[in-house]
Amino acid sequence: MANPYHGRPDYTFWRQGVADRALSGVDPVVRAPFSLSRGDLIATAGSCFAQHISRTLTERGFRYLVTENFEPYPGATNENYGVFPARFGNIYTTRQLVQLFDRAYRAFVPKVDYWVRQDRAVIDPFRPRIQTSGFPTADNLRADRERHLSAVRRMFETCDAFIFTLGLTEAWISAADGAVFPLAPGAVASDLADSDYRFHNFSTFEVVDDLIGFLDRLNSVNPTAKVILTVSPVPLIATYEDRHVLVSTVASKSILRAAVEEVIRQKPGLAYFPSYEIVTGPQTGGRFYAPDLREVTAEGVSYVMSLFSRHYLGDGEASLLPAGGLNAEDLRRMTELAGIVCDETAIVR
Repeated sequence: MANPYHGRPDYTFWRQGVADRALSGVDPVVRAPFSLSRGDLIATAGSCFAQHISRTLTERGFRYLVTENFEPYPGATNENYGVFPARFGNIYTTRQLVQLFDRAYRAFVPKVDYWVRQDRAVIDPFRPRIQTSGFPTADNLRADRERHLSAVRRMFETCDAFIFTLGLTEAWISAADGAVFPLAPGAVASDLADSDYRFHNFSTFEVVDDLIGFLDRLNSVNPTAKVILTVSPVPLIATYEDRHVLVSTVASKSILRAAVEEVIRQKPGLAYFPSYEIVTGPQTGGRFYAPDLREVTAEGVSYVMSLFSRHYLGDGEASLLPAGGLNAEDLRRMTELAGIVCDETAIVR
């Protein structure tokens, strides 16, 4: 039998595909199953890192879909409109995404209605930091939520492409009905009973089921939508597991990456964009992380978005990161781009 690896493309070998290209820049995207045009309505959701994609789309003249815009309704403040297609905030877990869809279509009505902060402001358990001041009354919140969920439905039904960035497996859920929250309740609300909420760390099998469930739901209302999945390279800011945060981070990202791999195999036509591998791979030597070893630098964001543009946006001007790094103007622009809304900061000491 002849060696079956003879004649294989360079990108299938570590030395030719990674080691020899480490200094000039590794591009791990072999082929994209589809491209996005400037006429496509593109929606994004997911962890904090998803905001880099949405801002790149806008910056490069693509039609970033926004279905919820500010109107001066009682209790609403002009915050975070346009940061997300609808003002849902960061969606850290796949179960949270599934429940957003189900809440929008009235298939799931959580028993938890609202929380009250220490300053007595009313906040949405599913968008706890969407307004700095919160809402003055529960009725104001409910009215805003109805408008919001209507905008979520429009997003799912009208998008030509949906890009979801998986971020976490650790979550806090309602003991009553399993409703998933983006933050630990006690980090943002007061006077809550510990017995009403519990910690849950989603398994690979649960993430796979959630992703497939969401894709089937999306297909039911928008059968032509193209979907791109990616995994955030940002480590956990903290873990609730009784172990080192580094171990929890590797476990969480491994679960998410394995789940995406399984779903891609089951659902031909889906796309995976390797933002996680681009930032965390050994070819970068850790240079795409800031001194806190968590935040992705402006150069790292620029490099990831350059590859995304090259393969999915058909941007002929996109290029690998120059050996000398970004020039001053590009660095200023990408530093602004790197400023994102992150709910997780509420849980740190």
